[in-house]
Amino acid sequence: MKIRQLLFLILIFFSLGLLVADKFATDKVPDAVLIARFEKLSRNGNSSCSGNFSEGINSLSDNNRLQGSCCSPMNYHRYSEQIRGLQEFKKIPEIPQDPYDILVKQAKNLMSHYDDILSFEQEKAYDFAMQNSHEQGPCCCKCWRWYVYGGLGKILIRKYNFTGERLAKIWNLSDGCGGAGDHVNHS
Repeated sequence: MKIRQLLFLILIFFSLGLLVADKFATDKVPDAVLIARFEKLSRNGNSSCSGNFSEGINSLSDNNRLQGSCCSPMNYHRYSEQIRGLQEFKKIPEIPQDPYDILVKQAKNLMSHYDDILSFEQEKAYDFAMQNSHEQGPCCCKCWRWYVYGGLGKILIRKYNFTGERLAKIWNLSDGCGGAGDHVNHS
């Protein structure tokens, strides 16, 4: 009976999470919502680092979602740090507020900016973020996240005058590989 009660509570927390999803844009995320989202995303992800997955994104419906981690199981402590850290940037609509739950339409849009040309000064900011982010770039490998967050980086620099330091912070908070640490240094 206790397992049923636990599952029922998880379902309620998840439902609450859906009902207050708009809170991600306006308020601090309540712990119950965060726990429910973590439980759903860590158990039901569809994300992969494979080339086939990356190539298949353009054929997905814009209303689909890219969910879960790519490389390692999600870590709740790290996930909560990321979601809460991204709150600082909630007014910038291009920044996904949950790196483990991205609307396909948003991913396609961000990927389309990966090849945008930057000015010399803008390129310096981008290069700084590449060298100083935890993953030494927008992700640990050149998967779909690399191109999504690489495109995001160019938007943030061009449209919002982000410095390399701020871009590196976004990339660090948006790591969707899973686990507690970075994957370049395998920690």
